[in-house]
Amino acid sequence: MDPENAQIEADVTAAEAEVLQDAPEPTVKPSSSGWKVWVRDLVFAALASGLIITFLYQPVRVEGISMLPRLEDQDRLFINKFVYHFTSIERGDVVVFHYPRNPQVSYIKRIVALPGDRLRIDRGQVYVNDRAISEPYVPAEYRDSKSSEEIVVPVDEFYVLGDHRSIASDSREFGPVKRDLIYGKAAFVYWPSQDVGVVH
Repeated sequence: MDPENAQIEADVTAAEAEVLQDAPEPTVKPSSSGWKVWVRDLVFAALASGLIITFLYQPVRVEGISMLPRLEDQDRLFINKFVYHFTSIERGDVVVFHYPRNPQVSYIKRIVALPGDRLRIDRGQVYVNDRAISEPYVPAEYRDSKSSEEIVVPVDEFYVLGDHRSIASDSREFGPVKRDLIYGKAAFVYWPSQDVGVVH
C-alpha cells in the first residue's frame, strides 16, 4: 500500500473514532408491556401443553407389577393417544385399554396376537399361527407353565398378556380385548429416574 493511501485510511479511522467518542451511550428502556408479553407466553404455553396432553400424550401411573420388568409399580409414563388414528396396532405394542369387565378401570398389557390369528399357549410358550414367538421382554423368572387351548382371535379384537406371566391378569382370564377399548400406546417412562426411557 502506498503512503498516500495509508494516510487516507488513517484519516478515516481517526474521524470515525472522533464520531464514536462523541456518540451517546446506547441505552435500553424497559418495556411497559413486558409483563403482558410474559403473561401471553405463559398462557400460550399452557394452552399448547393442554392440547398436547388432550390429543397426543397423556401422563398415567402404573399400579401393579404385571408388566415387570419394564414397568414397575408407581412408574409414571406418557401414553400416545393419537398414534392409532394413523397406524395399526402391532404385535408387541404395549397398550392401555379399558378393562372389559369394568370400563372405569384401565389396564396396560402387551399385544401378542392380532385379529384373525390362531393362538395357543403350551406350558408357557406362546404360539401364533403355529409358530412359537420369541418374547425377550419376558425373563425366565417371570414365565409360567400354564397352557391355553387354541383360539382364533375375533375380528377387531386383540389378545393381550402381561410380561410378568406368573401373576398377570390378562386375556387368558378375560379374553381378547375389543379394538374400541384400546385408547393408547405406552410411549415413554418419565419417572422415577432409574426407569426413564422408551417403552418397548
